[in-house]
Amino acid sequence: MQLQMYFMQIFNFASAVIRIFNLICMMLLIGHWNGCLQFLVPMLQDFPEDCWVTKNELKDAHWATQYTWALFKAMSHMLCIGYGKRPPESITDLWLTMVSMISGATCFALFIGHATNLIQSMDTSRRQYQEKFKQVEEYMQYRKLPVHLRTRIQDYYEYRYQGKVFDEDNILEELSIPLREEVINYNCRSLVKAVPFFANANPEFVTDVVTKLKYEVFQPDDFIIREGTFGDKMYFILGGTVDVLTADGEVVTTLQDGAYFGEICLLTRERRMASIRAETYCNLFSLHVDHFNEVLREYPKMREHMEEVAQERLSRIGKSHSKLSRSNLSLCATPSGSGGPSVPPKEVITVPKYKSIRIIPTGDVLTIDIDDPEDDYSKPS
Repeated sequence: MQLQMYFMQIFNFASAVIRIFNLICMMLLIGHWNGCLQFLVPMLQDFPEDCWVTKNELKDAHWATQYTWALFKAMSHMLCIGYGKRPPESITDLWLTMVSMISGATCFALFIGHATNLIQSMDTSRRQYQEKFKQVEEYMQYRKLPVHLRTRIQDYYEYRYQGKVFDEDNILEELSIPLREEVINYNCRSLVKAVPFFANANPEFVTDVVTKLKYEVFQPDDFIIREGTFGDKMYFILGGTVDVLTADGEVVTTLQDGAYFGEICLLTRERRMASIRAETYCNLFSLHVDHFNEVLREYPKMREHMEEVAQERLSRIGKSHSKLSRSNLSLCATPSGSGGPSVPPKEVITVPKYKSIRIIPTGDVLTIDIDDPEDDYSKPS
C-alpha cells in the first residue's frame, strides 16, 4: 500500500511537470510567431533605412542569425526586459513593440495563473489541512490554552488527519447507493478481516454495519468509556490497544486489533459496567445505538451471538448475567383455543428485570411467579 501511494505521488508530480512544460512550450511558440512577425513586417517594406533590421546590419546576414535576433527582440518585449539591441525608431517598429509587449504581458499573466492553479490543485487535501490547522492554532491562541493541551491537540490532528483533509461524508453522499456501499466495504476491508465477529457473518449484515460506522481516533490514556455512564455507542478496534478497567482501576483484560466493546450497554440499556482506556493510539469505528438496534432487528441471530459474548465478558468482571438475558421482558397472551390460558386481545404484561419467571395457570387467573416471593403479578383473563 505504501509503495502504491509512493508511485501515485510520483505520477501526480510527473503530470504536473508535464502540464507546466506544455505551458512553457506554448509561450515559446507565441514568442516564435512574434519573432517571425518582427522580421516579416520590415521585409514586406523592403527593409527601410530606419527599421531595426537595417540598423543592425542584418539584411544580408545568414537566416539563422536573422531569426536569432528577431526572436531575441520579440522575447525582450514580451518579458518586458528591454527593446533588444536598440530601441525602436520607426513608427512600424513602435507598433510592433507594443504588440509584443501586450502579447507578452498576456502570456505571462496566463502562465502565472495556470501555474498557480496547477500547484494548488496538485495537493488540495494538504492545502485544506493546512488552512484547517491554521484555524485551530488561532483558536488555541485565542482561548489561551495551556501548552500541554496545545501539544495534545496538535498530536491528535497530525495522527488523525496525517496532513490531509477530505469531506468524505459529502463525497460518499453524492455517490449512488451501490457504489457507496462498494467504496465503504473497500475502505473497511482491514476492519472486516481483523474482526472475527465479521468472519462468518452474513455479507449483507457486514455491509449494513460498515455503512453505519464512524471513524474515531483516541490518544493514549484517553477514557473511551467510563463505568457508570450511559452509553450510546459500541466500538470496533481497527488498530491499537485498550484496557478494560474495573471500578478500582484494576486491568481485567486487554483488547487489541479486531476486538469490539461497548455492546453490553446497548443490549441491556443499562449503565456502562466497566471502563475502557486507550493504552496506545487507537483507530476505532463506532456504531451508534440507533443503528445498532436497527441492524440487530434485521439479524436476530447476530444479537444472540453478541449476547453470548456479552455474558462471557460480564462473568470476567463479576457482573450478573440477568441484566443481559432478562431485560425488558414482555409476555403476550396466549390465543384462545391454543390449550393454554387466555387474556383479552392486545393485553401485554411487562415484567421488570428479574433473574427468572414462572407462568402458573390457576383457573381463571394467570399468575406470574418471580424470584421475589412477595411480588406476584396477576391478570384476570
